[in-house]
Amino acid sequence: MEISEDPEFCSMIDRLRDEIENDTGEVAAAFTELSELAATGEREELHRTLTAPGQPLWAREIAAYALGVAGDPRAFEALVLLLNHRDPERCVTAAHALVRLGDPRTARAAAALATNELRVAYALLPVRLLAELSAPESVPALITVLGRRLRADDPHWRVGLACVEGLGTLGDARARPALEAALPHPRLGAAARTSLQRLGADR
Repeated sequence: MEISEDPEFCSMIDRLRDEIENDTGEVAAAFTELSELAATGEREELHRTLTAPGQPLWAREIAAYALGVAGDPRAFEALVLLLNHRDPERCVTAAHALVRLGDPRTARAAAALATNELRVAYALLPVRLLAELSAPESVPALITVLGRRLRADDPHWRVGLACVEGLGTLGDARARPALEAALPHPRLGAAARTSLQRLGADR
């Protein structure tokens, strides 16, 4: 698929165009030029944009995404930073590009982000990415994160829910004790029951 036909790329460009218009009242010519550059896949120009000092965040995001989906490992570090951004839409875009990039470092980085309790408010997309990657790091990291989200009043229960759902998707029997511990939780219990049923079906 050409990047210009990629729904995630098109959504990112629309979002960033709206951001720039809201900030300045107009779309900069540089934005249009970079969007076209990304669509043509000029990797060296994109890499220069990614690494040049003083570039706005929107420029780095476009360059990192385009390089990532093209399989260029030079995008990896920028995409990992975007995966842990406070803006969830940027996290979604970064996760999509990281899956397409296929870098073997991705699962380890996602596990580190997901299990960093100081950044738990931004752990939802790293958790979902771990489930999608189905890497050796995925199940241990999701079990660890879920174990920290079992208080009934935990404010980050959505992260716990993503862990429960991800563990069910991965179907690894090592998740059974963690999922059983989640059964009494008022927000996680139903999903934990479903995931346990999936484990049983996979045995």
